[in-house]
Amino acid sequence: MTVQIWRQRLRAPAFFCVLLLFVPFFVTAQSGAMEVGIDEKLGDMVSLDLTVYDHEGNAIRLADFVDRPTVLALVYYRCPDICSPLLMGLSDAIEKMTLEPGEDYKVLTVSFNPNEGPEDAHHSMMHLQGMFHGEWPGASWAFTTADSVTAATLTDAVGFKYAQVGTDQFNHAGALTILSVEGQVARYLYGITFLPFDLKMALVEAAAGKVGPTINRVLLYCFSYDSEGQTYVFNFLRVVGSMILFFTLIFVAWLVISGRRSRKLQEA
Repeated sequence: MTVQIWRQRLRAPAFFCVLLLFVPFFVTAQSGAMEVGIDEKLGDMVSLDLTVYDHEGNAIRLADFVDRPTVLALVYYRCPDICSPLLMGLSDAIEKMTLEPGEDYKVLTVSFNPNEGPEDAHHSMMHLQGMFHGEWPGASWAFTTADSVTAATLTDAVGFKYAQVGTDQFNHAGALTILSVEGQVARYLYGITFLPFDLKMALVEAAAGKVGPTINRVLLYCFSYDSEGQTYVFNFLRVVGSMILFFTLIFVAWLVISGRRSRKLQEA
């Protein structure tokens, strides 16, 4: 009888102990559902069959726009936080970059908030255009909106995770995604300010499958992307190793040529 009483008393604590073992799984599931950030999908493809709408309400099929390496900026125009500084940082990098918009690359800004329309895109474009120094990229930089299905498909394709807060605000990361002409995710650039050189290198990498200027191939060889620092760094070992190999070959060639000349002189 005593044993049965103790068994009954132990059942409740045992049940709660087992239940506690599953708590981390529930917490993980909940936190995973609300995860905000970038789940990098380098090498994955973005469907170019998607359609977005520009600042005048005109439909733009991605396949018709992405005919150059493209900077994809996922934002929402009424954002009170990082979206405006991010677009200003991108604008500043474009001003200082030596590549030509429309010729070497394009820029596509897409609002992932389906409640925003052409007037929001137009307001954002005019704001940036008013602060832009030099010639505005024009049609090479599209400010667009998307419906809920397209926004979800696009953000999922590049691993851009965000969470809605309240009725019309979102928590999200600040980042640019660089797409190749085929729609492949080539690189991510993080933050709200961007070095013109980093942006140029990311675009050059995205265009690596195409024939480009020799200087671009030299840059690709001499610089590598540092995933920890999230920037491009001079590849010292590669460059020095190449120089050592080059001078070694010259030295060997000199020895061969000198030896032949010596033999000819001795024979003469």
